Amino acid sequence: MTLVRMQPRPSNAGSNRSQRSHRTVHDAMEAAGPQVCDDMTVEVALAVMAGARAGRLLVSDEHGLCTGLITQALLTAIRDSAAYTDRARLRDVLGERGPVTSPSTTMAEAERAMRHRRLDALPVVDEEGSAVGILAFAR
Repeated sequence: MTLVRMQPRPSNAGSNRSQRSHRTVHDAMEAAGPQVCDDMTVEVALAVMAGARAGRLLVSDEHGLCTGLITQALLTAIRDSAAYTDRARLRDVLGERGPVTSPSTTMAEAERAMRHRRLDALPVVDEEGSAVGILAFAR
């Protein structure tokens, strides 16, 4: 699991910048929304998304640990690919865990990590690795 870690900020930063650096992911995250287990098939996950009118799902393993976030666009692309079978499970298409962030991470650090990884959204997990929310760029 890749956790976005915060780095200490210099104390001489400007006051506006200082206020932003003290704002945490907890202050800006959205509710977790629909969560599914990684043994779910791609087709069922797409149906869950349609039913929930959601563009993304948080995915967890059999122990309830967040393994990632999957989007409707990615699932649709997988379903439409030549290699797709109706047995494809989310764990097969997600790959390894991560990246995730902690509610206590500063917004400045989380934004930097998201831009670096070119992510539109990032799961927020507690100390045990369970999803508590999603940090998403405003559109």
